[in-house]
Amino acid sequence: MEDRSVGRIALFIAVLAGFLAPFDISAVNIALPSIGAEFSMDAVTLSWVSTAYLLSAALFLVPFGRIADIIGRKRVFVLGLSLFSAASFAMALTIVPATIIPLRVVQGMGGALIYGTAVAILTAVTPPADRGKALGIYTTAVYLGLSTGPFLGGFLTVAFGWRSIFLVNVPLGIFALALIRLRLRGEWADARGESFDGRGAVLYGLSLVAVMLGFTWLPALPGVAMILLGALLLGGFVFQERRVRHPVLDTVLFTGNRVFALSNLAALINYAATFAVTFFLSFYLQSIRGYDPAMAGLILVTQPILQAIFSSPAGRLSDRVEPGMVASAGMGLCAIGLLLLAFIHEYTPLPYLLLALALLGIGFALFSSPNTNAVMSSVERRCYGVASGTLGTMRYIGQMLSMGIAMTLFSVYIGQVEIGPGNYPGLLTAIQTGFLIMTVLCVIGIFPSLARGKMREGEKGTCRVS
Repeated sequence: MEDRSVGRIALFIAVLAGFLAPFDISAVNIALPSIGAEFSMDAVTLSWVSTAYLLSAALFLVPFGRIADIIGRKRVFVLGLSLFSAASFAMALTIVPATIIPLRVVQGMGGALIYGTAVAILTAVTPPADRGKALGIYTTAVYLGLSTGPFLGGFLTVAFGWRSIFLVNVPLGIFALALIRLRLRGEWADARGESFDGRGAVLYGLSLVAVMLGFTWLPALPGVAMILLGALLLGGFVFQERRVRHPVLDTVLFTGNRVFALSNLAALINYAATFAVTFFLSFYLQSIRGYDPAMAGLILVTQPILQAIFSSPAGRLSDRVEPGMVASAGMGLCAIGLLLLAFIHEYTPLPYLLLALALLGIGFALFSSPNTNAVMSSVERRCYGVASGTLGTMRYIGQMLSMGIAMTLFSVYIGQVEIGPGNYPGLLTAIQTGFLIMTVLCVIGIFPSLARGKMREGEKGTCRVS
C-alpha cells in the first residue's frame, strides 16, 4: 500500500508540474505578436523569445538527467520547479526588453529539470504493466497545458496583458513544491556515487548553441559555418562519451539498443515537424487574418485538446498493442495534417484549418505516449534518468530545430524588421514553405518509427554497467 501511495502522489505531482511548462510554451506563442508590438522587436529577435526557452531546456536536460541519477531525482525536480516559478514571476514584472530572453533561458533550465526527472520518477515507481497508463496520464497533463495555453493565453493577453500569462505559473508551482515537501517521501538515485562528466556536458552544450546561432544567421556564410562547428563539437562530444567510464549520455543506449535509438530518432523528427505549427499559425491568424489573441487561441486549441483527449487511451493501447505500430500510425496522421496546412492562404475557410489541426492533434497523441512507453521500457531501471532526459532532449532539440526552420524562413522572406502589413505576403510565403518542409520531415519520420521492430519480441537493451 505504501508503494501505491507513493506512486499516486508521484503521478499527481508529475501531472501538475507537467502541465506548467507546456502551458507556458503555448501561451507565450499566442502572445508573441503582443510582446513584439510592445518592445518593437523584429521578426527574428521575437522568435528568440520562444527559442531561448527551448535551447536552454535542450542544453540542461541530459546533463541534469545524469546528475539526477547521481544525487537524487526528487532533489533535481524541486530545483527545477523552483527555478521555473521564480523566472515566471520575474517575467511578469519585467519592463526592460533586454531581460526577456535571459529570463526565458532560466525558465527553460527549470523546465528541463522538471521534465527530465518527472518521467524518470514516474517510471521508477510504476509497475511495468501499468507504465503505459501512467505515462499516458502524464502526457494528457502535458497536452492539457498545451490545450489551455492558446485559449487561456489569448484571453489573458486581451484582458490583462501578456505578463499575466507568467503569473499563472507561480501559484501552481508553489502548490506543487508544498505537496512534494509534505507528501512525496523517498528519493531515487540509482547511480549514486558515480562521477559526472563535466567535459562532455560542456561539449554537448556548445554544440547546440552553435547550431542554433547558425540557424539565426542563415542563409549567410557565418550561419553555415556555425552549423558546421556545431556538428564538429557534437562529434567531439560523442568521442568523449565513448571513452569515459561514467558518460553524461551513454552511447551504448544508442549503439546497442535498436528500440531506444530509433524511438528517440522518431521523437526528434516528429517534434521538429510539428512544434512550429502554433508559432506559424499564431502570426497567420493574428496578422494575416486579423483575429485578436483570444480568437486565435480558441482556434488553435483544437489541436492540443484532441491530444489531451486521446493521449491516455493511446498510452493504454500501447500496453496491449506494439507501441511502434501505434506511434507510426500517429506520425502518418500528423503528415496529412501538415500537408493540408501547406496550402493555406488569405481566405482559407475556418473548417479547413480546424480539420488540419484535428488530424495533428489525434496523430500526435497516437505517437507520443506509445513512443515514450517504448523508450522507457527499453532500458534498465538505473538508466531511467538518462533515458527520460534523452527523450526530453529529443523533444526540445526537435522543437528547437522546428523554430530554427521558422527563424531561417523569417530571415529569408521577411528579414530583421518588424512584422507589418507591408511584409504580410512574405510572412504567408514563409508559413506555407515551413509547413511544406515539416510535411516532408514527418513522412521521413515514419520510417525510423517502423524500423524499430517489434519491441515485445526482443530483449530489453542494457546501458553501460559501471
